[in-house]
Amino acid sequence: MQIIPTHPCLIDNLESDHPREACGIFGVYGHPEAAKLCYFGLYALQHRGQESAGISAVNDGVLNEHRAMGLVSDVFSMAQLEQLPGTSAIGHVRYSTTGSSVLANAQPFVVRHSHKAYAVGHNGNIVNAQQLKTELEAQGSIFQSTMDSEVFLHLFVRHLHLGFDQALVQAAARLQGAFSMVVLTSRGEVIGIRDPHGFRPLCLGRLNGHWVLASETCALDLVQAEFVREIEPGEIVIIDADGPRSLHLPKADRHAFCIFEFIYFARPDSTFMGHNVYQMRKAHGRRLAQEAPVPADLVMPFPDSGTYAALGYSEASGIPFELGMIRNHYVGRTFIQPTQSMRDFGVRVKLNPIKELLRGKDIIIVEDSIIRGTTARTRVRALRELGVKKVHLRVAGPAHRFPCHYGIDFSTKGELIASTMPIEDLGEYLGLDSLHYLSLEGLLAATGIPQAEQLFCKACFDGCYPVAFDRDLTKNCLEGI
Repeated sequence: MQIIPTHPCLIDNLESDHPREACGIFGVYGHPEAAKLCYFGLYALQHRGQESAGISAVNDGVLNEHRAMGLVSDVFSMAQLEQLPGTSAIGHVRYSTTGSSVLANAQPFVVRHSHKAYAVGHNGNIVNAQQLKTELEAQGSIFQSTMDSEVFLHLFVRHLHLGFDQALVQAAARLQGAFSMVVLTSRGEVIGIRDPHGFRPLCLGRLNGHWVLASETCALDLVQAEFVREIEPGEIVIIDADGPRSLHLPKADRHAFCIFEFIYFARPDSTFMGHNVYQMRKAHGRRLAQEAPVPADLVMPFPDSGTYAALGYSEASGIPFELGMIRNHYVGRTFIQPTQSMRDFGVRVKLNPIKELLRGKDIIIVEDSIIRGTTARTRVRALRELGVKKVHLRVAGPAHRFPCHYGIDFSTKGELIASTMPIEDLGEYLGLDSLHYLSLEGLLAATGIPQAEQLFCKACFDGCYPVAFDRDLTKNCLEGI
């Protein structure tokens, strides 16, 4: 999640009420056009990161790479993909949570050691990265970036004297926190690694005898790969000419899959733990209607967040679902900053209300989250000015009161408006007639997953952190070490 801009009309302010994920990762083994397949896989994962994109590919023992700032479609052309031949490749799209947003921190990150090369793409946050980097630098390591991901490669090459498999195990075992990774070697192996708690997703697919790794199943669907299974928490999958084989890290005391993947991060056509995200979000909305019914003329989302929960709320309540605001899908990440006299332009450029539908109505808005409250407050005020009679807000998840240290970019409590005021005061601040968050108990029950309490990380809601973290770890903490 980005820091609130100084000028309220910047386009990034329109997204300030929603969290930002860290990254999306993709890997291919054995395909004659591996880099091109990666390109399409990254397209499907673009929602997980829009700051930078990169692909590394191996051809006859030579590891080639291309990384740049921007969206996948901006970073790669056909000519650039032609410069990445080979049958093994990994790709990455990034939104930074550790390490600043600069080209040096774009991934996959590559190191060369003893005439061999290794590339890594990482989704998550290694919470002991600062400690490990200090230790490695004292032993002579020289770092090229400020990413926590680079720490893993330094640990890996330092353990190669134990053999390839043990180097992977020993390096990954030193890491604490959230990490799903894809690793590529100059020999052509593609490796998937998932931390013992399973914070971040990673799955395995098969395409005509070739193997694919991806953050989400929607990426497998795009390249027409068959879903095989999810990589287990604590599993290391090594894919070579003999197919996949698995190593295992020491078991954690519990699993801790980020429940916000179901609420917001993942694409609705993806599936985790055998449950489709779209259907899960509708279930959240149905539960929300049971917990907080209110009379109204219509139920609506702020597109596209909250849309699927709003469908569920409408279904359970019997109140009609409407798209009361229309989204401009052609708004880029930046545009020319308007003048002060056009201060509302930044709000209207992305969403525009249907005046004839909303004027004089009592409405229920369903959102998936409120982080800072700035955008929600502005939009509610705009609806009031339009002539909406009553505005009720229903949020398809509990209130965010605690910072995340495992790969979501709100790392301080002060960024979370629900931690600074009671819900009653927050509703008044946002200009609402009523405000209700889905209870944590309701959220877990709506998943339909047995023993959900023990399977998910809910730290941003309840402050119970599955893994201890360095309280000095911030987005740019590795820059000054």
